[in-house]
Amino acid sequence: MRQCFSGLDAEILTGQLVALEAGIKKACTMAESVSDFLVQRLSDWGVKRIYGYPGDGINGIMSALEKAEDRMDFVQVRHEEMAAFMACAHAKFTGEIGVCCATSGPGAIHLLNGLYDAKMDHQPVLALVGQQSRASLGGDYQQEVDLVNLFKDVAHEYVQMATIPAQIRHLVDRSVRIALAERTVTCIVIPNDLQECEAEPVPPHKHATIHSGIGYSSPRVIPSAQDLRKAADILNAGKRVAMLVGAGCLRATDEVIEVAELLGAGVAKALLGKAAVPDELPFVTGSIGLLGTKPSWDLMMNCDTLLMVGSNFPYPEFLPKEGAARGIQIDIDAKVLSIRYPMELSLVGDSAETLRALMPLLERKTDRSWRGQIEAGVREWWEVLEARAMNTAHPINPQRLFWELSPRLPDRCIVSADSGSSASWYARDLKFRRGMMGSLSGGLATMGSGVPYSVAAKFAFPDRVAIACVGDGAMQMNGINGLITISKYWKEWSDPRLVVLVLNNHDLNMVTWEQRILSGFPKFEASQVLPEFPYAEYAGMLGLKGIRLDDPNEIGAAWDEALSSEVPVVIDAHTDPEVPTLPPHISYEQAKNYMKSIIKGDPDSRAMIRQSYQEMVAGWIPHRTREHEHEHVGEEQLTHK
Repeated sequence: MRQCFSGLDAEILTGQLVALEAGIKKACTMAESVSDFLVQRLSDWGVKRIYGYPGDGINGIMSALEKAEDRMDFVQVRHEEMAAFMACAHAKFTGEIGVCCATSGPGAIHLLNGLYDAKMDHQPVLALVGQQSRASLGGDYQQEVDLVNLFKDVAHEYVQMATIPAQIRHLVDRSVRIALAERTVTCIVIPNDLQECEAEPVPPHKHATIHSGIGYSSPRVIPSAQDLRKAADILNAGKRVAMLVGAGCLRATDEVIEVAELLGAGVAKALLGKAAVPDELPFVTGSIGLLGTKPSWDLMMNCDTLLMVGSNFPYPEFLPKEGAARGIQIDIDAKVLSIRYPMELSLVGDSAETLRALMPLLERKTDRSWRGQIEAGVREWWEVLEARAMNTAHPINPQRLFWELSPRLPDRCIVSADSGSSASWYARDLKFRRGMMGSLSGGLATMGSGVPYSVAAKFAFPDRVAIACVGDGAMQMNGINGLITISKYWKEWSDPRLVVLVLNNHDLNMVTWEQRILSGFPKFEASQVLPEFPYAEYAGMLGLKGIRLDDPNEIGAAWDEALSSEVPVVIDAHTDPEVPTLPPHISYEQAKNYMKSIIKGDPDSRAMIRQSYQEMVAGWIPHRTREHEHEHVGEEQLTHK
């Protein structure tokens, strides 16, 4: 039935509408909200980008970010874990604090793996996490999780939940400052109802209030003159000095080179320190450890003095035997001193500043025979790597992909690798030049970080080429979804070049070889074999370029095409899973386990033996050509051997 309004009814209705409109306008122009102040305060600290995924637990923050689009970017990821990986990578590549955000409950939980990556690699990252409304807390409400306790380990230096608007200022200031000063993860939990409250940027001037400020400057930390003199005396007395440098030396390149020249030392690099010194230098022995090189192994086993700078390298079996060398360690963090090797002298100090203060006290070694021995070993090692890269495989030898990429690496490129066999070839086969950057998940060694790292690199440096090297396991875990993020944002980058190399071998390859070498078990196919996925075709579906590669003779052309492309590229490289990631030194126990895995019936034992034989031959006789090495060696002969 049609309802009729009198003139008076219409006048009342009009008045109500006018009042409602005025109320809406007033609400829209009211004083800034807690979320508005939060975003502005982060901007005042220099934060320009937040990685995250929305949810009703952070609706207020999302609204504030929309209003602040002129000064703060929000990067929408496909999964909160990737947001934390990207925040970690941002910190690694820029030296700035990385920021990620997630909703309450499930979103917050998703952040943890990426945040632990940041914690264990000592990177400053702030996590902003939503929570259910304050009135519901303690009532077993939907998605209610005790977030302060949840984050207490990963953000152990600082995790706090805001309960009133006046807290926001000092929670932001302290979380950012502590993250930068301690190089760690911090966390602020903000209930969703508080996010929409009116901000209180200036707390009352009274007892029991906090009045914090913005700003942090890194201190100049160097050891005492007395300790520097002690260090110089030890180093000057050494006849065979070895240096091991890590991520703490990424901004101390010149100082490391100069000290190495004075001491006639060789320089080995922990994995996170790969970009610290160029691989082109003849005395740089490359990576150390399970993914390391033979020259680095020889350097550590034969030195009489070890200088360890900016590294918390974890594996003592790759360092000198206890008592075989005098040791000096320099690190900004006293907690990591003298825990990998019993150092004679442990110095708290910034890597660059300390080495610079040490240099005038060092005497240049006149006997360069130790240096000559190191350089000869390095030259031979590069020949070994080339011979191994050119070994035949079915269909493609993964080492050759990296060997062919190495001379093609663009200046100032940023390379990321994922955990797995891709990390081995990244560590050994790529020659980094000055100005390049590279990283992976070091301390946590988690899968799934490679593609998010490269995306963060492009946001931080949109004019530089980013390259991600990942296995198919990591690609199926996170990388596929990461391609969606790339397809969403790549047109915003001034240089669109981002290349994802997928080692497609249908195998969780690193774990397969660990089962064989470390445990003596044959490959467990139920856990190790991966399903097929059309990575190149999938990239094409997203508007990216896909290159399917299964011919070793086309590797160079594929890299040239990818690195000159005007859109991001996925190279789907079909590689041989039986090419072994041999450690630089094979122990008797490892050799015994290898044989056990074959005797117990490894399903790929024939291919294992064939590829392992080729690797060993290349190591024994690096100067021989690939054709000569395999001229009379058939598959049956190799299997027999």
